[in-house]
Amino acid sequence: MKNSWLAELQKKNPSEIRLGLDRMVRLLERLDNPQRAYPAVVVAGTNGKGSVTAMTASMLSAARYRVGWYISPHLVDVRERIRIGDQMISKKAMQACIEIVRSCQAEELTYFEFLTAVAFVHFFRASVDLAVLEVGMGGRLDATNVVDPHASVITNISLEHREFLGDSLDRIAAEKGGIVKRGGTCITGASQPVVLDVLEAICRERNARLLRLGRDLKIRVRPDGLFSYRGFTGARHAGLRCPLRGRHQYANAALALGIVERLGECGYPVHDSLLRSGLEKTRWEGRVEVLQQHPTVLLDGAHNPDGISALCGVLRRDFSCRRLFVVFGVLSDKDRRAMITRIASIADAMILTRPGSERAVEPAELLPLAKRNCRNAVVERNPVRAVKLALAKARKNDLICIVGSLYLVGDIKKALRAERLP
Repeated sequence: MKNSWLAELQKKNPSEIRLGLDRMVRLLERLDNPQRAYPAVVVAGTNGKGSVTAMTASMLSAARYRVGWYISPHLVDVRERIRIGDQMISKKAMQACIEIVRSCQAEELTYFEFLTAVAFVHFFRASVDLAVLEVGMGGRLDATNVVDPHASVITNISLEHREFLGDSLDRIAAEKGGIVKRGGTCITGASQPVVLDVLEAICRERNARLLRLGRDLKIRVRPDGLFSYRGFTGARHAGLRCPLRGRHQYANAALALGIVERLGECGYPVHDSLLRSGLEKTRWEGRVEVLQQHPTVLLDGAHNPDGISALCGVLRRDFSCRRLFVVFGVLSDKDRRAMITRIASIADAMILTRPGSERAVEPAELLPLAKRNCRNAVVERNPVRAVKLALAKARKNDLICIVGSLYLVGDIKKALRAERLP
């Protein structure tokens, strides 16, 4: 049946969250534990997980390793989540892997659990050398936390998903620190003392090594934008080019370099020239992605206050415009008050819309918040019409920023592919 794999996935609710490892462990045992057939890295954190995963996979692929990588969410096609090198899983392979997982499924799985199992099976069938896995939510009880990784990475930590992970930084840090294994290696870009105290305690208890950005992994950014890296083994790389926009991406690049350095300890070396070219070739859609010029239109998946703050810094430093139009939509489980306050403070106009998710906030609810900092705020519920409205109002020296949710970014990219936007 054509696209029967898609029909199978559509039976599941992508928004359903049921944390816990028991279902995954039982399923994977019935599948003969495909996730044990290859070494892995797991990447958790509040922001930057996808960027770190993408940069790591690109550097390893440049060294001719067959690298499977798993991310979430997707923007347009669910197959984006499961890739080997620069190729997402084919429809034929997706169908085969779904059939294998379904044949061993003895209890109901969540959408994320099911796809995670499909990724493990695909990587096994494709005989990958390594897998880089982006954690979905938290870490300790996330469906990806069933591997024994060479490195457990925690990019950074801020308040998020409080109803599931806890209402304080130390509790959230404990949940994310659950990916650290006994005798393992944890690499982190976190800087808050309370978070570092928790991670250090976890690593002591598990006899694991903690490598910190700024202490064990060091970078220096030059005025021309190139940067140097010094690692925990003494590895040094100079004149590196960060492939993604924004100063926050230098930290993500350092963590990816730390992962590659750690994998070198494990017998997977990457020569300097290949590391350098692989890093530069990284492509990551939906993160300060410029769609057109005159007026400039960019997409960014920032979906929490820290992500919005980083984006505001990028807009101030890296872009110049006469007026800034912001097309904004957000999900209900996000701190929309803080997000709107930060982005509205630099916007000349805002168009509030509704991303294509059942968890999306109605834009009319956002209007009073937006008007506190940006008097020129209006509602257009349909995302495509919202962008068309911004394009109609903007002139060639203006900038249109579409932000607030990866679902919103996906809506616009789908519309572009379907040629419903100019």
